[in-house]
Amino acid sequence: MPRDSTPQTYLCALCQREVKQVTRHHLVPKSEGGRETVDLCAACHKTLHAFFTNRTLSMELSTIESLHRQPELQAYLRWVRKQADRRITVRTKNQRR
Repeated sequence: MPRDSTPQTYLCALCQREVKQVTRHHLVPKSEGGRETVDLCAACHKTLHAFFTNRTLSMELSTIESLHRQPELQAYLRWVRKQADRRITVRTKNQRR
């Protein structure tokens, strides 16, 4: 039986890029009692946790829409949407909010 040569892709809920792999992000962190998850590419997932504390994610940024409104993320999202699906190094922000 012939194998389908088209690799499966997923859509990142934050940057909307098609990627080969996603991770599950708890909109409200598990440590804060969250259960609902969304699929994020590794770069977006790492960026969220580099920019924001679990407390901030829980109290202020528990939806994709609220994340899109964050000035800290808007420049990142404009940039990452232009990137190919590859490993992206995420720098830790000096001061997380």
